Amino acid sequence: MQALQILHLEDDTLDADLVQREVARLDIRSNWVTVSSSEQFFEAMENTRFDAILSDNRVPGIEGLQALEVARQRRPGMPFIFVSGNTDPRWAEHCLEAGATDYVPKDQLFRLPSALRRLHDAREAERLARLTRGRALLVDLVKELSLARSVDTIVRIVRRGARQLNQADGATVVMRDGEFCHYVDEDAIGPLWKGSRFPLTSCISGWAMLNGQAVAIPDIYLDPRIPHDAYRPTFVKSLVMVPIRAESPIGAIGNYWANTHDATPDEVELIQALADCTSLAFENVAVYESLERRVQQRTAELQEANSELEAFTYSVSHDLRAPLRAVQGYTEMLLADASPPLQGQSLLFGQSILASAHRMHALIEDMLSLSKVTRAQVRVQPVHIGAMARDIMSTLQTAWPQRSAQVELDATLMADGDAGLLRLALENLLSNAWKFTGKRDDAKISFSAEAQKDGRLVYCVRDNGAGFDMAYVQQLFEPFRRLHRESDFPGTGVGLAIVRRVVQKHGGEIWVHAEKDKGASFFFTLPRAGRAR
Repeated sequence: MQALQILHLEDDTLDADLVQREVARLDIRSNWVTVSSSEQFFEAMENTRFDAILSDNRVPGIEGLQALEVARQRRPGMPFIFVSGNTDPRWAEHCLEAGATDYVPKDQLFRLPSALRRLHDAREAERLARLTRGRALLVDLVKELSLARSVDTIVRIVRRGARQLNQADGATVVMRDGEFCHYVDEDAIGPLWKGSRFPLTSCISGWAMLNGQAVAIPDIYLDPRIPHDAYRPTFVKSLVMVPIRAESPIGAIGNYWANTHDATPDEVELIQALADCTSLAFENVAVYESLERRVQQRTAELQEANSELEAFTYSVSHDLRAPLRAVQGYTEMLLADASPPLQGQSLLFGQSILASAHRMHALIEDMLSLSKVTRAQVRVQPVHIGAMARDIMSTLQTAWPQRSAQVELDATLMADGDAGLLRLALENLLSNAWKFTGKRDDAKISFSAEAQKDGRLVYCVRDNGAGFDMAYVQQLFEPFRRLHRESDFPGTGVGLAIVRRVVQKHGGEIWVHAEKDKGASFFFTLPRAGRAR
């Protein structure tokens, strides 16, 4: 747990000591910077990161209310607590109306720890919220990188994603070029070094590559590894640099900040995770470029690359499970055990974290399901597909007893295929039909089959739900594509991609006909199918 960074405006050394000793009894760590004049206050506000400000009514050169106004302008949202010898309740009310977070009289210092405890809990909830948002963005970046087919595409994804991931003022992608660092691309509030090359031994990206480890520097002008002359024309004051690949690094990714910024372990972890994914993406691109040069082996090597890509997606999704469980567990503990209980915005932060974590869990599970279907071996056997559909619908109706729907299905239908994979496909199709008819009072869902001239059966799952515009039908079976807003119909956009892969692995075909607000009909074939026998 990181310590609270507290700026304390107090010109009485005894009062400052009493305040800090009272807070020391709190079971959370805190670091203090005490200032006793307006000059020291403005210097601290310019150069140091704080989580909260405590202030007397006045220190030489500045009134407490003036300090409050400066803090609101320069650090919007910064908690500001008056710790004052003035016990007049009307003055306290005036300070609170001016925007102070709390007002603690010096003869009631016992109230200060609980006030800081509330700040600590709110900060921890905000940290978890940022971490959840960062990991959600990381999942999106992993999906983009898994589809990248060129170095330029990877660089574009990474330099944009690296800056967004930690809300930095700049990001750069550096590639190793022999004994030089080549600053390939950047996304920043001002120019950095795009296109430049520097010796590995004379820049911080080279240090990260040569040592194979991440480095975080709160003040670049206090670190001897930084070539200060190269940085003076830029906005950079703080940075994080991580290697792309720990063993024999091939490059580095940097985050930069225009103000003094002490990067947190969470921020370093996120940017390093992106660098690890980038390494795998570069390796995948190298495979595809090699395939272009070896036309005769194109088909075999393309299948191998797709297999590696699926394994890559599976590995990354699997590795995200452990930290996601931690986010869920600690958030549930925070919501249940915080003392005093979280309220207002802090409670909303915690609930938002938990909801986002659940959504990430569903996305990861669907990504794993998609990967498993791709790698699964089809074991063909007679399958009572009609009875299977009946069981699935029964489960849905039991789970939502308040729903009413007219269900028609042919329980005698048979198919030749893999029972597990066909159940997975039917569960997705029928669950979609159930979901997209949820807003209709006259919901209708059916599962049937019709014989074709060549003897095959065409199976059909039909509903009269929300439907969609057929102009977007090409996107329907692509992973992570959605044709409806999540607020209307929740989901991850993976289910129909799973269905298509199941049908294709059986050697069949799938297509759809739909109309907006009038429902959808999903048709699919299997190589061999028939009625009960």
